[in-house]
Amino acid sequence: MSAVMNLTLTDLAPDDPRMSADVAPLIRTLRPQLTASAFAAFAEEAYGQGLRFTVAYDATGRGLGVATHRLLATSRGRVLFVDDLVTAPESRGRGVGAHLLAELERRALAAACARVELDSGTANVHAHRFYHARRMTIGALHFGLDIAADTAPDTAPEVAPDTAPE
Repeated sequence: MSAVMNLTLTDLAPDDPRMSADVAPLIRTLRPQLTASAFAAFAEEAYGQGLRFTVAYDATGRGLGVATHRLLATSRGRVLFVDDLVTAPESRGRGVGAHLLAELERRALAAACARVELDSGTANVHAHRFYHARRMTIGALHFGLDIAADTAPDTAPEVAPDTAPE
C-alpha cells in the first residue's frame, strides 16, 4: 500500500463552495440518492447540531476524503462520533482514511473524549476490515426504526417489566 503524501486537512462550513464541489460527491458515494439540494439542507442543519466536515486535500487541491464528526456527551463519557468517513473510490488503499481517522483520534484526545465511535453498515466488510486494522472494536449494534407519519402508533406499546431494556 502506498501512502498519500502531503495531505492537508481542512474543516469546511456549509456556506463554503467546496462543500458542493468536494464534499457532496464524496458523501454521495455512500448515499447516492442524496440530491444537491438535499445535501445542502442536510449540511446546514447538521452543522448547526455540531457536525463538522473535515476534508483531506492532496497537493493539487483535490478532495480525496471526508470525515463528518461531532462531539457528544453520553452516559459512557464524552465521545467523538464519526457520522461518515469516506474516501474517493480511486484513492482507497492510499492512506487517506487512515490519515483522517488519526486526525479524529488527535481531536478526540484534545477534547478529553473517552472514545471515538462510529456506525458502519452491516454489509460494508471492507470498512469493517479497515476499522479492525486500526484497533476499533464492535461494541454495540445500532438499531433503527423507520418512522412514517401514517404508520406511527398513537401510543407506545406496554413493555413487560422482565423484558424492559437495561
